[in-house]
Amino acid sequence: MDPRQQAPGTPQAVLGRQPRPIWLWLTTIAMLLIMTGTILPVFRLGSQTFRYIYAAGALLLIICRIFTPYTGEILRLRRLYRIESWSALFFCVAAFFLFYNPTTARDWLAFTLAGGAIQIYTSIMIPIIVRRHLR
Repeated sequence: MDPRQQAPGTPQAVLGRQPRPIWLWLTTIAMLLIMTGTILPVFRLGSQTFRYIYAAGALLLIICRIFTPYTGEILRLRRLYRIESWSALFFCVAAFFLFYNPTTARDWLAFTLAGGAIQIYTSIMIPIIVRRHLR
């Protein structure tokens, strides 16, 4: 049944169509790859492989965000999910800077921090808004 035909407070109307579990697993793996690619240079492990690990995670994350759109009715949740997709784009820009200028760390770290901050904000706000609309 189409989510737009549901009553405004029902879980189907608020949450929309749920993504398949494989996309959730791939999103988790992508975030772990990004985290691993960020931590490896700190401990001086994987001198050049961290760039490929980070880039693979960023690419996988943006693919997951593209194939798991929000289909519910709540405008604020739609905007939060769109912002969450922007964090994946920030991670991809950071991966670009890893290969464009590998001697400078400030560019890719700045975009990683921006993507991480957006990811933290949306991971806090999405459950709050869902709970508020399900009451």
